Order: sequence, then C-alpha cells, then structure tokens
Amino acid sequence: MLDIAQYDQINPPYRLLMGPGPVNADPRITRSMAAPLIGQFDPVMTDYMNQTMALYRDIFKTTNQQTFVIDGTARAGIEAVLMSTIRPNDKVLIPVFGRFGLLLCEIAKRCRAEIYTIEMPWGQVFSPDMIEDAIKKVKPRLLLCVQGDTSTTMLQPLDEIGQICRRHGVISYVDATASIIGNPLEVDKWQLDGVSVSLQKCFSGPPGVAPITLHDNMVELIQKRKCVESGIRRDDEVDGSDEMIYSNYFDLDMIMRYWGAERINHHTEATSMLFAARESARIVLQEGLDNAIARHQINGKAMLAGLQAMDLEIFGDVSHKMNNVVGVIKPKNIDDAQLRNLMLSDFAIEIGSSFGPLKGNVWRIGTMGYNARKDCVMQTLTAFEAVLNKLGHKTKYGEALQAAWNCYSADK
Repeated sequence: MLDIAQYDQINPPYRLLMGPGPVNADPRITRSMAAPLIGQFDPVMTDYMNQTMALYRDIFKTTNQQTFVIDGTARAGIEAVLMSTIRPNDKVLIPVFGRFGLLLCEIAKRCRAEIYTIEMPWGQVFSPDMIEDAIKKVKPRLLLCVQGDTSTTMLQPLDEIGQICRRHGVISYVDATASIIGNPLEVDKWQLDGVSVSLQKCFSGPPGVAPITLHDNMVELIQKRKCVESGIRRDDEVDGSDEMIYSNYFDLDMIMRYWGAERINHHTEATSMLFAARESARIVLQEGLDNAIARHQINGKAMLAGLQAMDLEIFGDVSHKMNNVVGVIKPKNIDDAQLRNLMLSDFAIEIGSSFGPLKGNVWRIGTMGYNARKDCVMQTLTAFEAVLNKLGHKTKYGEALQAAWNCYSADK
C-alpha cells in the first residue's frame, strides 16, 4: 500500500533558468493561473477567449481572424497546424539548420507527407535565394520553417520568405516558439500563412499552451477537410471536399469553430493556461512589443560581450544569432556536465547543453522573457566565470562584467 507520508507538498528549489527555455515565469502570470476556474461556456470565459484572440493579433502583428491558442506545449501547436494542413502524399519542403527543422521533418513524416529538405551546417542559415531555388525545383504544397532554432541559436531571416511562397503558390508555416518577442516577427508584413509559438521562452510564461495564427489561405485548406465528430454534429452538417484531418484533438477546423461564434463543444478549454496566455500577451503589450524586443537585444548583447571577454569562442554565425540565446563552444579542458552541475549546485543557475553534433560541445545561455534583465545577466556571468576558473579555464577577473557594463552604458 502506498505510504502517502513519503509524498510531501510540491516545493521545488529556486533556480535561475538561464538556458534556452523554459525560463522563470513572471510572477504576474503565475498569479493569474491561481484565479478561480469557471465553466468553458460561461460568458466571462468566452469573453476572456475573445480578449486573448485580440491580444495575440497584436503580438503576431496580424489581422488574422483565426488567432487563438492550442492547449498543449509548443509541439501541440506545431502538430495542430501540420496535422490539419498536410494530407497524405502532399509535398512539403523543410529547410533544416538545426534540431527543430528535423522535428518538423519528424512530424511531417507522421502526417505521411512526401518530404523534401535542404540543409545548412548547424550554425548557419539560408539565404532567400536558396529557399526560392528549392521551391522552384520541388514545387511543394507547403514550406515548413523554423525562425529561431535554439539548438544552434540561429535566427533564420523570414522577411522575404512569405512573399516567395505566395509568388509560387506555396503555403508557408513557421515555428517561432523560441524567437517571438525576443526578435522581430511580422506575420502580415512578411506574408506568412501560419505561425505557432509557445509561452515558456520570451513570453515569460509556463509551457502548456501554444498560440497560433492562420491566414485565410491556410484556413481555406483546413476547412476543406471539415469532418465534425458525430456527437456534436448538426443534422445539416456537410463534410469538406478534401481528405479528413487524421486527428480529433488537433483538428483545427473544429477548434476554430470552438473559438468562433458556433462555440462547438470540441474540448474543455485549459482554463488556467488560458489565463496565463492572456496575461503573457497583456504584459508584453503593456511594455510595448518593440520595447520588449529591444530589451532582449541589449541583454543578449551584454551577455555575448561578457562571454567573449572570458576568451570563449561563440558558436555559429554571430550576425544571425538570436537576441535571446547564445551558444558557447566548450573549452577542451572543461567537462560539460561538471560545469553545468556546479552552476546548478553552487549558484542555483541552470544553463543548457545542446543536441546532436553539438551535444557536450556547446553550452546554450539564454536571456529570455522575465530573465532578460541586467541583474540576471550579471549574476550568470559572475557564476560562469567563477566555475570556469575553478575548472581550469583562466580568465582576467572582472573583464566579463566590465564588458557587459560597457554594453549597458552604451545603450543609454
């Protein structure tokens, strides 16, 4: 029989999360999650849903009516869009420059797509011409792309990609989970058809909900796959003209009807996560979206300068680095896990390792969301320098902090 006395109340230790995400949540967001639950069709609840849609239109810089949240982590948003748009044997083109491009390949494979890829070495990005040349060659139905890939810390330029896709009759989808708020993203101006994100990085929220926005081009594809489940189906319902969506939970046609005026009972909304999503967007817009991006830029710049002052090599093409995360190549004489363990045990600071060919060779240090602050940068640089010196990578004490201070002073 279970000994319940062994199970204490949850009381995790404090950590300063300075890795590639998740990050420490803004206290205003965690407080919002403690609000009382209400019914999913309570007028107050449906009003909060409408407010959330309006807030995220401003976040995405779009007028898309279909802008709402998917209950689930970032991957739920990705799967919802891909499951609802990719039919079996559809051609999709995926530019891969890190782990999360490979994830798009994995999910598209499970959608039974015909997958074509172009690849860049990790640490580099694609030029618009490279993507357009591949589109001309493959003639895909959809282009699936990551904006910011935290596995490499690179930011793929997107300002021409949507226009290229529209010119060639291709539907574009972007995973901007790691980049939004920390870097510019303009859905309408860049002519992007579908974008999904999540809260646990620059939004300063918890993982568990995935905001998405869909242009009418993508909405039309989804609605052609309409197949309402029998338990909520009206007698006059007519299925779409195209192959059904092979997921019930991620059926965006039904989810759009749930968020829209019909309010069909597709699922029970994750109330506390909706509150978190609404508060995350409200806080960003209260600060000002451009101000939030600038905050990530200056704190990321200060972190970069401090690391360079420790005579550390930065991974990848720094000119295409995300504002909110930096990759550091591990010195040969330092043990990856030992350094990260000392940062955690002695300073309560978490930084990240990486994946694939970078695993054990590159540290990823973030300046994201609530932690994109001067005090967090200075604490992390202080601890990182101390641990490096303890393990044998000698630095000139104080130069890292001075380099960061110089960045902050120059920004005033």
